[in-house]
Amino acid sequence: MPSEPATVRDDLDPRAVQRLLARVAGAPEPPWLHGEVARRMAQRLPLILRTPHTVLQWSGHAAASDALLAAAYPKAQRLVVEPGPSRDRPRRAPWWSRRRWSGPAPATVIEGEPPPAAAQLLWSNLLLHVAADPAALFARWKRALADDGFVMFSTFGPDTLAELRAVYAEQGWPPPGPAFVDMHDLGDMLVGAGFADPVVDQETLVLTWPDGEALLRELRSLGANVHPRRAAGLRTPRWKQRLVEALQKRADAQGRIALHFEIVYGHAFNAPPRVPVAARTEVEVDDLRRMARAGRRPGAI
Repeated sequence: MPSEPATVRDDLDPRAVQRLLARVAGAPEPPWLHGEVARRMAQRLPLILRTPHTVLQWSGHAAASDALLAAAYPKAQRLVVEPGPSRDRPRRAPWWSRRRWSGPAPATVIEGEPPPAAAQLLWSNLLLHVAADPAALFARWKRALADDGFVMFSTFGPDTLAELRAVYAEQGWPPPGPAFVDMHDLGDMLVGAGFADPVVDQETLVLTWPDGEALLRELRSLGANVHPRRAAGLRTPRWKQRLVEALQKRADAQGRIALHFEIVYGHAFNAPPRVPVAARTEVEVDDLRRMARAGRRPGAI
């Protein structure tokens, strides 16, 4: 029987990813785009008919989602797993900031792997695109969810930054960043991880800037080039000027430069284990207990 294709990506530099996560987590505010995508994803929360007792965020500060989740589920316990080096303590606003006293209480940061079945809702906003093995991450998410729990995530799709990739290709430069996983492949990975009823869709956001300098400043706040084949060492002012000029050539009639961001949204249920009907059926004791709590019987479909 042929083996399953490998899901580990080779277009991500792990050390560069960790530096990126640390920089974004240490910023005074999360990136604007992360907050906008979190707001759009929160509009889908009514899809969840059950009220979760515990909400687990896979990344905290950079996800820009804490206030949204606290407003949606004010009585729920909120937990955070930080994928980067900032997971040592929850972020707090300065003591003199109004946000510290008027906003929701900070979520509790979990050190290391969350316990099994820790939450009824797992939420991940704009993080999956820097996962070296998305399928393995889905498996971790499934373990962290209770039976019939719900996962919601967003990530960048393949059409993101298509204009920037074209500029780099025209100049003969290495890629400006890794490729992003197609939403259909993500759906297949969800099924492979054991999730039920996965739904994956996308929308495209078009952002515009008055000039190339402003565009590059915004991109710097959103991320960094973590491709292993990115140019080594520092770039020169002359190289940056070439990039700005190449971007400016793509300005529209109003002089604005546009970039497309494909935002992929996904959600799925953590279905309880089902035992196939057979003449002889063996069931693990733990699985039997879980099915009993869920009101199912061995062999039920």
